[in-house]
Amino acid sequence: MALGLRTIFLLGLATLVGAAGSVLRRDHQGQVAALQSIRQATEQACAIKSAVHQSPIEDPPAVGPSNGSLVIGGGGTLDTVIWKRFLELAGGPEAPIVIVPTASSFADRYCSTDDCPAVKVLRSVGAKNVSVVHTNDRDVADSDEFVAPLKRARGVWITGGNQWRLVAAYIGTQTQRALAGVLDRGGVIGGTSAGATIQGVFASFPGRGATPYEPGFGFLRNVAIDQHLLARHRENDLVHVVRDHPDLLGIGIDEATAVIVQDDCMDVVGDSKVAIYDPTYHGDDDERPYYFLSPGDRFNLRTRTDMRDEESADGR
Repeated sequence: MALGLRTIFLLGLATLVGAAGSVLRRDHQGQVAALQSIRQATEQACAIKSAVHQSPIEDPPAVGPSNGSLVIGGGGTLDTVIWKRFLELAGGPEAPIVIVPTASSFADRYCSTDDCPAVKVLRSVGAKNVSVVHTNDRDVADSDEFVAPLKRARGVWITGGNQWRLVAAYIGTQTQRALAGVLDRGGVIGGTSAGATIQGVFASFPGRGATPYEPGFGFLRNVAIDQHLLARHRENDLVHVVRDHPDLLGIGIDEATAVIVQDDCMDVVGDSKVAIYDPTYHGDDDERPYYFLSPGDRFNLRTRTDMRDEESADGR
């Protein structure tokens, strides 16, 4: 049967529309595929950018603890302000605080909290929850029972004395790891004299009658710490240390003085001076390759610069 002209025209038109629709669908699919490829490439680029920003090369670890705080005293009689600051950083009067008197030759006597000078001082500034842990036995120091108080502590104070006793008893044991855990929880570790030096990378230096460069607890990365700096005329001792280890920063703290460290920020508190031994420092006096900070000074441990200068440059 012959088809009318109108019918033929409509069939032809339908065929053309169908073909055009097929072309449009194919074109749309191509556009969608292209958009998907662009989206995938963008996501990959963002992932790479994020990985670069998170790279430890681009963002090296802080010199000081990433969490928590350090109070590092130079020996002698520390001002009440320093003790109060330690208690505040631990969380206040109710915070659990542990004293480690092992460096002292009277450590066995100090196991009784009533006889421990550090306990008395902390109680005098308001601390209500203070205990003492001490041993010279590495097996005991590596036991769960011994470290239990340290795992609950918000603050730990390491007394003065002989830091080699601390090395012999605690380096490489659960006690050392529990001390690091105090910082990880945002607590504070303080110490004075021997309890200061042990917080750096070395517990001993040449010329001190012991094996040089025994490892310390390393709470400050790439930093060696000395104490009783001016009172005992130790100004030149750290010069040899940073010459032997040019990647290190040396910090010498005089008596009645402390530094408080949070992340890379170090504040000087007390009555005397803190010396900075930076191998890259070249002052006017070549015979004295170090310089001094005073109470109230703030120092950036990462950039090794005075933070007051940085704040002034920022307009603060």
